[in-house]
Amino acid sequence: MRGVMASHAPRGPNPMLRPAHIGHLAMLRTLIRDGARDGSFRPELAWDSAESERFFAELKQALKSGYFVVQDRETREMRTVAVPGYVYWADETVGAEPPVGFGLFRAVHGGGFELWLAGLEGALRGKGHGRAMLKALFETPTGRATRFVRVRRSGRHADAVARLLADHGFTATRETSHETCFVRATPVIPGSRHAQPAPRRV
Repeated sequence: MRGVMASHAPRGPNPMLRPAHIGHLAMLRTLIRDGARDGSFRPELAWDSAESERFFAELKQALKSGYFVVQDRETREMRTVAVPGYVYWADETVGAEPPVGFGLFRAVHGGGFELWLAGLEGALRGKGHGRAMLKALFETPTGRATRFVRVRRSGRHADAVARLLADHGFTATRETSHETCFVRATPVIPGSRHAQPAPRRV
C-alpha cells in the first residue's frame, strides 16, 4: 500500500465509500496490476502467472465471502481471517459511475486490522484523491481499528504514502527487504477493545 478519531461510536462509511463486493473484482484486478507495474505491489501480480492466478482466486473468495481461509503457522489448523474492504469514488458520481479506488483490510492476530491493499486510478494521483481516500478509509470503524500498514519502497508514490500515514498516527518501525512497516500504537476501536466485523456487502 498505501487523525485517529476520538469518538468511540460506530459510524457508517464516508459517502464516497461503499463496501467492496465480488462485482468489483475486475476493477480491483486492473488497479492491482497497474500498481504492480508501478512498483507498489509484488511484481509478479503485473502479469499472468501461477502466483497471480492464486492471488486473484483468493481475492475473489475474500470479496465473495468477506474472509480468507488460511492455515495457522503454529497449529497448522485452518482458520478464517476477516477481509473487509471498501471501494472509493472521487466525487458525487457514487454508485452512478465505476469506483476509482479501493482499500482492503485484513484482521490481524491480537485484534485490529492491517490496511492490506489500497489502490487509486493513475490519472487521479497527485490531485489530493489519495489523501481523501485514506482519510475516508481510516474514518470507517474498520479503519479506526487499523494498527498496521506495509508499503513497498519500490512504489513511485511510497514517500507520499508515508507522509499521509504519518498524518493518521502511523510510524515507520522496521524495514524488510522490500517493505517499510508502519504501526499505529493507539488505534480507535469503536465500542469495544475488539475489531469490528466486516461491512455488509450488497
